[in-house]
Amino acid sequence: MAEYENNAYFWQKVDSLFLSSGFRITRKKGDVHPVFKNLIYPLEYGHINDTKSVSGEGVSVYAGSLDRNHITALAVAADILSKELDVKVLVGCTEEEVQEVLRFLNQTDYQKTVLIRRGNEIPGWSFTND
Repeated sequence: MAEYENNAYFWQKVDSLFLSSGFRITRKKGDVHPVFKNLIYPLEYGHINDTKSVSGEGVSVYAGSLDRNHITALAVAADILSKELDVKVLVGCTEEEVQEVLRFLNQTDYQKTVLIRRGNEIPGWSFTND
């Protein structure tokens, strides 16, 4: 399973999508969630421009205090209320900020999130003859 999580070619595609589109911040760190008033954003939050997502606003981004041109990890959320799987991109995050985002995303019984950490291995199955 680790081969999939750390496939350098996968991360190359994610980087291309992210860096070619840019992103916009829509919520500041400490802002209250617009629907769930008990949820406070642990980092700046926004969306990647010109992307598609289940929300219709674009792929979600949580932006940390480090280099915001570097993707730290992806979080994949399973939400049973909205019946969706949703990918969120963590950029420029310290380990502490990653943990804050995971606590934020996993604090309800209706949504649980897993983290895919960035790696740079190239598994044998990813090579083509082209």
